[in-house]
Amino acid sequence: MALPKRYQHPYAFDPKYQKAVAYFSMEFAIDQPLKTYSGGLGFLAGSHMRSAYELKQNMIGVGILWKYGYYDQVRKGDQSMDALFQQKLYSFLEDTEITFKIEINNHPVTVRAFYLSPEIFGTVPMFFLSTDGPENDYLAQTTSHKLYDSDPAGKVAQSILLGVGGVKLLELLNHDTEVYHLNEAHALSLAFSIYSQTKDLADLKEKLVFTTHTPEEAGNEKHDIRLLEKLGFFCGIPLEEVRKITGIDNNEFNHSLVALRLSKISNGVSKIHGEVSNKMWNKHENICPIISITNAQNKKYWADYQLNRALEKDDDELLIKRKKELKKELFDVVADQTGQLFDKDILTIVWARRFAEYKRPAMITHDDERFRKIISNKKMPVQLIWAGKPYPMDYNAISIFNSLVHLSKNNRNIAVLVGYELKLSRMLKCGSDVWLNNPRLPREASGTSGMTASMNGSINFSTYDGWIPEYSKHGVNSFIVPPVDLSLPVHQQDHLDTQNLLDILEEEIIPAYYNKPDKWASIMKSSMQDVVPYFDSDRMAYQYYEKLYNYQKIG
Repeated sequence: MALPKRYQHPYAFDPKYQKAVAYFSMEFAIDQPLKTYSGGLGFLAGSHMRSAYELKQNMIGVGILWKYGYYDQVRKGDQSMDALFQQKLYSFLEDTEITFKIEINNHPVTVRAFYLSPEIFGTVPMFFLSTDGPENDYLAQTTSHKLYDSDPAGKVAQSILLGVGGVKLLELLNHDTEVYHLNEAHALSLAFSIYSQTKDLADLKEKLVFTTHTPEEAGNEKHDIRLLEKLGFFCGIPLEEVRKITGIDNNEFNHSLVALRLSKISNGVSKIHGEVSNKMWNKHENICPIISITNAQNKKYWADYQLNRALEKDDDELLIKRKKELKKELFDVVADQTGQLFDKDILTIVWARRFAEYKRPAMITHDDERFRKIISNKKMPVQLIWAGKPYPMDYNAISIFNSLVHLSKNNRNIAVLVGYELKLSRMLKCGSDVWLNNPRLPREASGTSGMTASMNGSINFSTYDGWIPEYSKHGVNSFIVPPVDLSLPVHQQDHLDTQNLLDILEEEIIPAYYNKPDKWASIMKSSMQDVVPYFDSDRMAYQYYEKLYNYQKIG
């Protein structure tokens, strides 16, 4: 059956996309006012919802309405970062007045559903679940308070809300869901909710598809199977039967492994990540095929119109003029936050994404002597900006962030910004000359921030990971740090990567920017031209239907 009329899509479905898909994600980055995301997973999901709308696909999105979002990144008195949990208010969301109960830890929990209409931000119809109501006790209310609860039981409760609650909502909406798409394994409880009603494992597997974003097995979420049973994750299915259908014979329940066993097909999010995922999981029995569908971002949302218009006209003068205007807009934010006055004519490098140790945010500073030589060069100066949110309980990442804040205090051409969300992310991509990305190989599944940087004439300077091998041509549309021997100890890999990065910066990037402006403009244009159409999310949304949703198992 179709959705109730008030929640239906505002278009007739394109015949290629008739199959009814429900897309489940713990986070969605749709637009700056709706703070239901933490980082790349949400950015990806948001672009997918926009492209699904633009392509007239039969898809809806299901998420959680986080009362406090992820967190607001603010500053302490000494300029170091702090995490503020502030209630979010959304007048543009519609209370559907749909309420229902789910079981969490043997207690009934009332769930309310809120609706994001397609015309608000240009997405498919989206529903957000909340437990933050007076019908629930305080503990139950907190389930939808903070994205990625640090308490294991709280995190499981959030998964139950998304998975079990999402299935219940679709039933109440009479939505005849043909495919349930798990964007990561957070909503895996929906599989047990469906199976508990049908007891048809083959039917479940035919309806379930799974996207994995984590390129290390240790990074995939695991819980004690008895804790999951106690909290109601398995929807009343006896533990013996859970073990039988999942193949988990010990007490460590690996969510991604089970998702791979209960889905008809799954995908990694770049070609290299698809290869890594197959090597990682193929030692396990009874997993579904793992293909690759490379992540992408929505150009219509991310790309600066005037910059791309200059590209279409092949007007280098207009292109550089617009780039400097965008740099000035970004530098107003830099000045407001830090008191540093940046110069639009100076080469500006930005490192901005989720702050995590494996992404090595401070790597460019590790050779102190060479780094100081670069930033103190008055003939060919360099400006550096860092931004990004660490997980609020990741004290190591917070320490790295704060060390960069303190470094910036004594260097007028270094700035560290807080509040890295959609709006600031776009400004940084529009206002940077170089987009620095140096994760430790092969830890970056995709790394989509570089795509939207390219759409805005910011040249990728990256290690050879994630989406980059599918795009990069060194010295033509990007600059690539050559891969090092991954059998070396990590500290040696980091040292070699640092030296190679600084070599390219000193010998190629800085001289090209200052001494060869025509070459720099050529690289900028190639960067912008080569990123589309393949890394526009319209291609990605098409491939999800073609390769995942319409997949038919042979034999």
